[in-house]
Amino acid sequence: MSVIEKLSSAEAMALEARYGAQNYHPLPVVLSRGEGAYVWDVEGKKYYDFLSAYSAVNQGHCHPKIIGALKTQAENLTLTSRAFYNDQLGPYEKYITEYFGFDKVLPMNTGAEAVETAMKLARKWGYEKKGIPANKAKIVVCQNNFHGRTISIISASNDPIATENFGPFTPGIIAIRYNDLNALEEVMGPDVAAFMVEPIQGEAGVYVPDANYLKEAKKICKANDVLFIADEVQTGVARTGRLLASCGNCNCPEKNCSGTPEVKPDILILGKALSGGVFPVSAVLANDEIMEVIRPGNHGSTFGGNPLACAVAVAALEVVREERLAERAERLGQIFRDKMKEIIQETNLVKLVRGKGLLNAIVINDTEDSSTAWEICVALKENGLLAKPTHGNIIRFAPPLVMTEEQLEECVEIIRKTLLNYEAA
Repeated sequence: MSVIEKLSSAEAMALEARYGAQNYHPLPVVLSRGEGAYVWDVEGKKYYDFLSAYSAVNQGHCHPKIIGALKTQAENLTLTSRAFYNDQLGPYEKYITEYFGFDKVLPMNTGAEAVETAMKLARKWGYEKKGIPANKAKIVVCQNNFHGRTISIISASNDPIATENFGPFTPGIIAIRYNDLNALEEVMGPDVAAFMVEPIQGEAGVYVPDANYLKEAKKICKANDVLFIADEVQTGVARTGRLLASCGNCNCPEKNCSGTPEVKPDILILGKALSGGVFPVSAVLANDEIMEVIRPGNHGSTFGGNPLACAVAVAALEVVREERLAERAERLGQIFRDKMKEIIQETNLVKLVRGKGLLNAIVINDTEDSSTAWEICVALKENGLLAKPTHGNIIRFAPPLVMTEEQLEECVEIIRKTLLNYEAA
């Protein structure tokens, strides 16, 4: 047993405080093991995971099929760089493009890398295909977005914590109001290359746009020869009850497609659950007329498309299809929201519940600068359920999609008991 495994929770947290950059504010729990919908701390206490590593662990912790693919591939070949071909990348590229209905994929590692890749791709397309004058291309995003924390993305952020003392910022990125088609119409112009949007704004508090928003936004983009980019790093891979949140109006039997032409993105960004949370894997997908602007030397990554990532991603996507996780997320998500609405009738502590599939949030009846949501999450932890606040007074609930209905009912009761006890205290 290693020294790390013998640490107590207090000792582990003290080490992070002493030697780690303080760029996160974790809940006070130190986890050492996970399986399915459960995690255990170093003292052995079991919890329900209601965050799923920000939707990276849709397939549950340490899914045996995904871990098996990881082990098998790790014993053969882990990394070649793209200086050489490897025997896993081509089959993975064929699998993922057919799975999501695109011609080509550009493999990367993290979600932020994939977002930057999509932005570069859109700008190059704008210059070479749309004819935008050199260095004039604009990319439109939405306020309160969470596409990552790179300089390019925070250049259009309205979050002062994300931007303070990080300038100068990247030009050519414009932020408009989310879920506002008029705002999108107004910003259109000959120099706009792309509109990049989260189908549901997760980090902002699980804001679900109007039912017609994505469809109409795609129409506006098409009418103005602007690429429609869907950032589905968090919402993709079955989380919202569909394979992709951007095909929310799709009614195919398996809910396992890239949606109708009216809502299908020109560029799709995936990450997180693309590997089941086992390994950093992200991807940018597009059709030939867009992807062909990328040529040797334009973009790359030493680890992008590595054999280990490819094997893991294929297994992770197979699990989604074989276990029909999109259907499960849709069914359990509706049960969860119905149960939460019943709880809201019992307490003044919660204003509302919102979400889609198993990406949901409750809004606490307090100000954004209050500590109420944080205190409730600490109380939830004590009762065996892990969740985190976002934007002050909002608590996001996003359990692994492998959760059973019985487990969900138990979790709802933990949430109910915690809220009522907190209000009574």
